[in-house]
Amino acid sequence: MEHGTHTNDNHAALWSGRFAEGPDAAAVEFETSIYVDERMALDDIHGSVAHATMLGEQNIIPVEDARKIVEGLKSIERDLESGDLKIDYSAEDIHSFVEATLTDRIGEAGKKLHTGRSRNDQIALDERLYLRRVIPLLQNEIVTLIETLSGIAAAHTTTLLTGYTHMQHAQPGTLAQHLCAWSFMLVRDWERIEDALSRISKSPLGSGALQGSTLPLNRERVASLLSFDGVTDNSLDTVSDRDYCIEFTSAFAVLQSHLSRMCEEIVLWSTTEFAFVDLSEKWSTGSSIMPQKKNPDFAELIRGRTGKVYGDLINLLTMVKGLPLAYDRDLQEDKEPLFDALDTVEGNLKVFTAMISSAKWNKTNLEKSVEGGFANATDVAEYLVKKGMPFRTAHSVSAKCVRTAIDKGFDKIEDLKIEDLKSCSDLIDSDIFDCLSPRKCAMNRKTTGGPSEETVRVQLETLKNLCNKFRK
Repeated sequence: MEHGTHTNDNHAALWSGRFAEGPDAAAVEFETSIYVDERMALDDIHGSVAHATMLGEQNIIPVEDARKIVEGLKSIERDLESGDLKIDYSAEDIHSFVEATLTDRIGEAGKKLHTGRSRNDQIALDERLYLRRVIPLLQNEIVTLIETLSGIAAAHTTTLLTGYTHMQHAQPGTLAQHLCAWSFMLVRDWERIEDALSRISKSPLGSGALQGSTLPLNRERVASLLSFDGVTDNSLDTVSDRDYCIEFTSAFAVLQSHLSRMCEEIVLWSTTEFAFVDLSEKWSTGSSIMPQKKNPDFAELIRGRTGKVYGDLINLLTMVKGLPLAYDRDLQEDKEPLFDALDTVEGNLKVFTAMISSAKWNKTNLEKSVEGGFANATDVAEYLVKKGMPFRTAHSVSAKCVRTAIDKGFDKIEDLKIEDLKSCSDLIDSDIFDCLSPRKCAMNRKTTGGPSEETVRVQLETLKNLCNKFRK
């Protein structure tokens, strides 16, 4: 949008009447927020339309003036959307711009729009309207990623992959189960954000600067026009509240942490040493000096931008920690970190989805990962438990089997002869070999949420149902 300049007194600061002289140009530049809050222009208009409608219905302003205001606001909305009207960046904020533009268009009636309203409750409304409008779009991006991961998992329900703890071989699993684990992390992210949405379901408008109004405002009517569930309960709390900014940014930070963890694994898995996944050249970069390089830069950038989102959350928490009730100008600084966190996670979601959907999985190397490392040691212990041995004793016997294999130069328990195994426990018989193969280890784990093909298919069905429920 292009820069503009003020042309008449309608564009003076909304608070300028008390002052004998105008603010210094540097002071105006320092305090302006329009570069940040311009994205709420349409939300500001929608809130103002509802407010003006109520003012007319309550006979607080003449019905004809209310009609002119509503028509004027709708013309501003049309012109902003078409590009015929450009934001005037010399305005103090988006509210000032909209009101001044309205007064330019309809005259004195435009000056009645702010009746019974403060910028304190106006911005609280605009932020809620904006978040209610854009957050579902972010949630749908989360759903798209869950669906993408589920699709890959469905094609790899029997593809083996070693599970790691402490980045050491732990137990055999499957790629499908691992991708389902990523997906359920994202499910919680969607639910956290949905939960935060529920707490901005009440309209703040009518709270005024802090103590409401002596005018016969119908707050419930405005709430109904804007599809809120009701109105906020305490005007002082309403204009002081930025919990929702913190709550959404906190949810974004958790979401970003999950994306970062996924990217960490992608970076590891795309190395020559692992070679589990081959990222598309469309989502890789090269080196300015090493011609052979194919770098997972996009995964690294997503991981690297986690600090931005964490910083945005700390910014907001620090901003409010010492503020007395009710409104303080510090609260103007709420939007930049909130919007930055939102924009960052939204961009990262889109990139990660495109990157992972175009990747190729090396089934051979994935299944090689389960070889060696004694990842079936727990299965030996559970074999003995099934024969009546207490688990703690079985754990020691299994450890002895591992030690015996190491001493004989083997990296697999199943390389031992039956005599070697029997020397560890008389309960061990030749049937132990039936449960020691990595595939058997993975597929025999049929407890809910486990890696077996049948349990993973249950997880995939759960994810499918959740995505159908979540899609907005």
